[in-house]
Amino acid sequence: MAVVEVSITPLGTATTGVSSYVAGCVRIVQESGLSFELTPMGTIIEGELDEILRVIRRMHEAPFAVGAERVSTLIKIDDRRDKAHSMAGKLRSVQEKL
Repeated sequence: MAVVEVSITPLGTATTGVSSYVAGCVRIVQESGLSFELTPMGTIIEGELDEILRVIRRMHEAPFAVGAERVSTLIKIDDRRDKAHSMAGKLRSVQEKL
């Protein structure tokens, strides 16, 4: 199981606002059925890495489909194979130490 944070930024658009582009990307994650959490600076997705990467590829293409001339995508992957982990488990681990 992987936990992946992705931030997709459209460039070369007619406006400085990007929320409509972000909403299009989030719709793709919603439709995928993967667990995810939208944050102010990106989207965190958990699941099998191959499936997540396929979804991210679709997310990356979405702004181009609606007029962006350039897209910058930042991906951060936590792929743990020694034991299962999740978004909630990662938070819980830190909160237990506070």
